[in-house]
Amino acid sequence: MEKIDVNCQNGSYNIFIDKGFESLAEALKEIDHEGCKAFIVTDSNVAPLYLESLKSVLKKIFAQVDHSEIKAGEESKNIKTVEDLYSALTCAKYTRSDYIFALGGGVVGDIAGFLAATYKRGLRFVQVPTTLLAMADSSIGGKNGVDYNGYKNMVGSFYNPILIYDNIETLKSLEDRQFANGFAEAMKSAIIKDSHYYEWMIDSMYEINDREDDALIELVSKSASIKKSVVENDPLDKGERALLNLGHTIGHAIEADKIGELLHGECVALGTVAAAFISWKKNMLSMEEYYEIRDMFVPFNLPISVDNIDKDHIIDNISNDKKVDNKGLKFILIKKIGKAVIDASVSKEEIMEALKEIEYSDEF
Repeated sequence: MEKIDVNCQNGSYNIFIDKGFESLAEALKEIDHEGCKAFIVTDSNVAPLYLESLKSVLKKIFAQVDHSEIKAGEESKNIKTVEDLYSALTCAKYTRSDYIFALGGGVVGDIAGFLAATYKRGLRFVQVPTTLLAMADSSIGGKNGVDYNGYKNMVGSFYNPILIYDNIETLKSLEDRQFANGFAEAMKSAIIKDSHYYEWMIDSMYEINDREDDALIELVSKSASIKKSVVENDPLDKGERALLNLGHTIGHAIEADKIGELLHGECVALGTVAAAFISWKKNMLSMEEYYEIRDMFVPFNLPISVDNIDKDHIIDNISNDKKVDNKGLKFILIKKIGKAVIDASVSKEEIMEALKEIEYSDEF
């Protein structure tokens, strides 16, 4: 079992990476759980696959284990879902000494984290991610919340888990599109921070796509280590952590425009291509570097163009992005593979040009 320590001013915790759920009991040994209850939040896709396996481990440790299953998908990520979970916790008489477990992908993790942060001002919280997107990115760093009026993650909090447990076996049950969805976040982490990791991805392309054990462990470990280093330096997203938003500014706006049609990671890939294009036009990247970054998404089954987008609507969505502050929009650009920078000078005209670049064309 691999262990990564995350040491933040607002709460430290460990990430465990292993095959199977059996080692979770060992990982939980150091945490006070005598007489406590455990409430699992999961979704309709994950529950049939892994709920009973997790419950069987937790029943050996906790005095009581309950669960609630939400409908899978982004449409469940709203205040109403959280209200229903508040009711379930209240009916089962959960206290601040008890635990919330998030069993699922990023949506489940965000909802369960927000639930844990806000119910009775805070229950202890354990992330058990089952997707590559969640293992590589969203489970780490304590950001959680729900969407509001069509805007992603507009209501939320910073609330760290006390433990993250990554069972890489769950990645093997993902549909190919969902696996690629998470790979976009792993690729993003390499582009912003680690050129050697990026080269490893290229060299290990077949092993990653075949989901070989060693490749999965390396993929999750490297991505988690990069995010750990960033959130340790900036736990409350006041500076360096903004680098993790590479591809997300345009990506989130495309996701809102194409709601239900494109997955988050697919939109991040498109947003990263757009950011690389703007970086080229600002003379940060060479044309060759831009095309290399763009084309590297293709063998990992991620899009580099999109059709039928409302470019004006997307730019309006960007102006409402939560990354906009009184100093304007913080855009993440690329100086070279392994080094990203925060830039506040990107204009609407440059964004429009980038959107035209990624818009599907028969000539593309």
